[in-house]
Amino acid sequence: MDAIDSVFDPLREFAKDSVRLVKRCHKPDQKEFTKVASRTAIGFVVMGFVGFFVKLIFIPINNIIVGAS
Repeated sequence: MDAIDSVFDPLREFAKDSVRLVKRCHKPDQKEFTKVASRTAIGFVVMGFVGFFVKLIFIPINNIIVGAS
């Protein structure tokens, strides 16, 4: 019986926490949604530029290193 409780107690706790989380969640209004969407888009653009400039810098360096051998 103790082994069964050790398996089901974490599952009950997880279910209780999940229900509590779902009850606290709410649907965002338009102002909150546009704020989150714009910040996410800015993050995508910034990360795209960072990746582009890293490639822009490291491709010629890689060609110099590989081309030298």
